[in-house]
Amino acid sequence: MVRSHHAMRAAALAGAVALVLTACGSDGSSDDETPAGGDSTSAAAPAAGGDLVIGTLLPQTGSLAFLGPPEIAGVDLAVKEINDAGGIDGKKVVVHHADSSDADHGDVAPQSWTDLQSKGVQAVIGAASSSVTQLVVDDITNAKVVMMSPANTATSLSGYSDFYFRTAPPDTVQGSALGNLILEDGVETLGILVFNEEYGTSLRDVVQETVEGAGATVTYGKKDQEFDPTSSSFADPVAGVMTSNNGGAPDAIAIIAFEQTKSIVPELVAAGFTGRVYMVDGNTADYSKDFEAGTLAAWQTQGTIPGAFPNEEFKKRMLEIDPDLTDYAYGPESYDAAILIALAALKGGGVDGETIQKNLAAVSGANGGEKCTGWKECADLVADGKDIDYEAASGAGPFNEDNDPSSALIGIYQYNDDNTSTWQKAVEGSVAG
Repeated sequence: MVRSHHAMRAAALAGAVALVLTACGSDGSSDDETPAGGDSTSAAAPAAGGDLVIGTLLPQTGSLAFLGPPEIAGVDLAVKEINDAGGIDGKKVVVHHADSSDADHGDVAPQSWTDLQSKGVQAVIGAASSSVTQLVVDDITNAKVVMMSPANTATSLSGYSDFYFRTAPPDTVQGSALGNLILEDGVETLGILVFNEEYGTSLRDVVQETVEGAGATVTYGKKDQEFDPTSSSFADPVAGVMTSNNGGAPDAIAIIAFEQTKSIVPELVAAGFTGRVYMVDGNTADYSKDFEAGTLAAWQTQGTIPGAFPNEEFKKRMLEIDPDLTDYAYGPESYDAAILIALAALKGGGVDGETIQKNLAAVSGANGGEKCTGWKECADLVADGKDIDYEAASGAGPFNEDNDPSSALIGIYQYNDDNTSTWQKAVEGSVAG
């Protein structure tokens, strides 16, 4: 039975709408090492003396590089708060940051993992891309190192390994939320421009199932109508979707892609599309420098991003870590990942991967316990021998048997005249598993 974990998020989500979506149950190495408080450490060897050593495998380059800053800031914020409060039984947490890049640069993540492994990491936070995770998850988990992604959504990763966890929900939740949003807007015919990558096809499948199940029609973007993500031109798929509704355009188009969106949107403008546009977490980004003012607003463009929109207090804490942040996507999920890993080490009395793995579900609240927020409050309860129910900054529920969050929030964003987006509301979905 899935339990709601979000009562205390009401203030942070002022006006959030709870919608329960039942589901069954997609990046060279940069070497930035930060211990407690942000001081640099030597890259020559792992931290000594029983410190918890965390590695991050998050995008600093490639098509998802815009997700890297908030994710890295989320981890660094958690590490700072842990160490400022005395660490884990007096031991520090040390973090080594490495680049995951994206699936089109598939040599980067494996090399980054090799570098992280040489530093003795006991847990890895990442990757952001599900396809990149597939490149390294076996090597990481077979080494009995916990891998926890703050952003993977591919359904195939549910229950993948005892050592693989994620603080973002699978596509079954975001896909259902997006499909229901489309239906609520009265869309009867939907075209989908989707790239041929697991993240894209996984989301597409759930959106298609949701809208067709309610009587709407998907006119384009079905199986075998995906586009090549490495293509330099998207004229053909745009032409296909624009004539897919009995020779005309559908009521709406969902774009499920990454940076390809910057090329697809001008093609849709040139083709004269006048319906609605929907985006997902991979492309709900800031396009203020890419398109003419009013481009996305003219289509009443909306996007979905898993997770709660950070409240002002949490954003302020993240900005103290990285004053240049303009996007907060997956920052709370990254923060949660670091806090949960540290709490599991504290509860188990060891920083090795096996101890962390055995205690993660318990500290997430899977077995019930006293509700707590943040490191200090939760760590004090664990030190007193109490069971805890960690209230995630992202709004996610405790881990289920597939190591997925048992429930999660999906944020709905509306695009403005300047081609930036504003959070509107959140819907809640549960994950069966």
